[in-house]
Amino acid sequence: MLDPGPCAAHTTQVAMQDRIAYSAIPSRPALQWPEGARLALWVVPNIEHYEYLPAQVRVRNPWPRVPHPDILGYGLRDYGNRVGVWRLMEVFDRFKLPCTVSLSMAVLDMYPDITEAMLKRHWEFMSHGLFNTRYHWGMSEEEERTAIEECQTIHRRITGKSLRGWFSPAASNTLLTPDLVAESGMDYLCDLYHDDQPTPIRVRRGSLVSLPYSMEINDSIAWRRGMEAEAFAQKICDEFDTLYAEGGRVMNIAVHPFIMGQPHRIEHLANALAYILGHSGVWCATGSQIVDSYRAQSILPAEPPRTPMTERLMP
Repeated sequence: MLDPGPCAAHTTQVAMQDRIAYSAIPSRPALQWPEGARLALWVVPNIEHYEYLPAQVRVRNPWPRVPHPDILGYGLRDYGNRVGVWRLMEVFDRFKLPCTVSLSMAVLDMYPDITEAMLKRHWEFMSHGLFNTRYHWGMSEEEERTAIEECQTIHRRITGKSLRGWFSPAASNTLLTPDLVAESGMDYLCDLYHDDQPTPIRVRRGSLVSLPYSMEINDSIAWRRGMEAEAFAQKICDEFDTLYAEGGRVMNIAVHPFIMGQPHRIEHLANALAYILGHSGVWCATGSQIVDSYRAQSILPAEPPRTPMTERLMP
């Protein structure tokens, strides 16, 4: 393992291509999911809080409409926590889906009704930072470590357990994020978007797995592209058809209460889920269940090519 002391200055320069081995998917050993399932389906509602008056404006202004407050932007997202999230819960209940929440950890204290509903459903919590307006870009190592540990502290207080997964707030991160997430005791990271299967990440201490999180089957990206719900639902079905035919893949569906929880969109999501779950061999799982299954198969990862940087991150 890497001793962070003498190498700490160098680790700030470790890029992701030095942490992840290139691996052509046809050459990998076949992944086997429980009970012979062809596909692992991982549904991730993003339940977030956006600060009305952001306290820490760092690299990017959280709200495009200035001066603050941005009533339009805030109000739309507030709708998600007041109304949209309950529509999503009804749909996920309808299909008995185990969900992994990409969660702004402040939600657990700010919205007790939502917290109670998630705990009742035994949903897994994956940290999405404290607020979705607190970006990690530009943080020092100590600042980011403190931010990650604050999320761990909240999760332990509410659930009695440690967090197992991390997705940086608003898809922000630093070059040290993988190391700090692993050192906090978490098992998986969703910041990389680079594969259809879990992938080992080289970190300076412990171990970490990159879990496929989609920026394509993601309603926030579709929304920004002007794609409406019917087309998004068809996109979900098309993605499923390909991954299901290939087998041994992870399919992630990422949705936001303020987008897909709108009354004119919600049933399109339900229709797409009904299509997927109408097929046999679909394993509906949480993030940690997928990681546990992957690790249990003892698939030996290829190592990234040796460079001066990866020599400093030798496992």
